[in-house]
This record gives sequence, C-alpha cells and structure tokens, in this order.
Amino acid sequence: MAAACSRHSAPGSSEPLHVAAASDLSAAFEELGASYEKATGRRVVFSFGATGLLERQIVEGAPFDVFVAADVSFVDDAIKAGACLASSKQLYAVGKLAIVTAPGDRSGLRTIADLVAPTITRVAIANPEHAPYGRAAREALQRAGVWGAVRPKLVFGENVHQALEFADSGNADAAIVALSLATGRLQGVIPVPDELHDPIEQALVVCARGAAAQRAAETFCAHVTSPAGRALLRRYGFSSADASRSTSTR
Repeated sequence: MAAACSRHSAPGSSEPLHVAAASDLSAAFEELGASYEKATGRRVVFSFGATGLLERQIVEGAPFDVFVAADVSFVDDAIKAGACLASSKQLYAVGKLAIVTAPGDRSGLRTIADLVAPTITRVAIANPEHAPYGRAAREALQRAGVWGAVRPKLVFGENVHQALEFADSGNADAAIVALSLATGRLQGVIPVPDELHDPIEQALVVCARGAAAQRAAETFCAHVTSPAGRALLRRYGFSSADASRSTSTR
C-alpha cells in the first residue's frame, strides 16, 4: 500500500523522499512524515508493506531512499546484498503484539489461549513467511500451547495491516497484529505478553542511491530516531530500542 504523507512540497524543496516502511508503521509514520516535512520542507512518499517483500524489492533495484523494517534481519539481508549502507543501520523501536477482535464481538476473548474457543472460527495473522508480525504471531500461538488448535482457523494477510482489515471487516473474528495499529481503540484490543515471542527489533537503513539521495535519507533517519521521533513511536505502542545495539548484526 502506498501513501504520500502530504499533498504538496514546501517552496524550494527537492524531489520527494521515497521510504519503504513496514505495515505496522502506517499510522505512526503518517504523523511522523508530516512533522518531517514541516521541519525540512521535503515531502515524503511512503510505501507500506510486508517487510520481507519490501526487502526483496529493494534488493531487486526498487528506487527507495530509506528502508524502515519491522525486523532487523531484513535490514541485514539488504546490507549483505549491497542494496543498503551498513554504516547507516539503526534500531529504532521494539514492536509489540495485540489481538484485535471484530466489531460487535461477544466471544468473551481475554487472552491468546481463548482463541481456541468454538465461537472463534477465523483468526487473521500476517503471512509469517515474509511478515515479522506474522512470524511473531505464530511464535506466540506456539508458546501459548494453542498453535495446533488455532492453526486450522488461520487466514493470512499479505501484511499486518491487511490482517487487521480482516477483523475490522468481519472476515475474521480476531486478528493478531501490531499493537501500533490498534493504538487509540477504546475496546476490542488484548495485548499479547512479550514473553510469548522473540523481540520484534525494528531497524532502518539508508539505501545505496547516490550521495545526494543518501544525505536526504540520513535526515529522515535522524528525524525518526530523534527524541521527538522516539516519543511519537512510544505513543503508538512501541518500546524504545537500545541505541547501543544500533550497529550490531545477527
């Protein structure tokens, strides 16, 4: 899904900055992109999608300036392929999972274990083959001891945002998604304990697109990791990343 964070450029601004960003960031980054444009006069065009699919596009030459992933491993892969700059890699947040129920849900769902109930017939998650939040959802179901019972109920979204849409539209009774996409909802949100899945360490990196583009990309990365950027991400349900690990690989 692609979206521009604003409709116009400030006077004298350069070409738009093209940012490939994980779907769990869609709500937070629309706000963050607007503040970046206000501060710099440069428009940002976001392409939101599953992290693994975005990484593949970047490696194949898609013209993105910044890659903002939902899992650091995909940033590492893009660096190894020579598509992104290792020196620019930073952890910017740690994601969290939540269960979101369909509108009007009366199942009494309270924990992830309750997804085995016969009243819950369809559960949406992002495809774990290329979506970090889908992988984390699968881990959470396995560690909760309900994977075998819930697996036949699963429907897969291309990314975590589409998984949420399945629940919102009533095409699934519940969805296990990024807490960041559920922030602000007054009901129907059940946080998933962090210990049920590996940490969702989210990283960003500048793409190898030439010196001028790279300088502009660096300003956006600095905006995301600034105190104001981190505060905004916390407001959307992310935990702060440990800055001391920003140049690590795994």
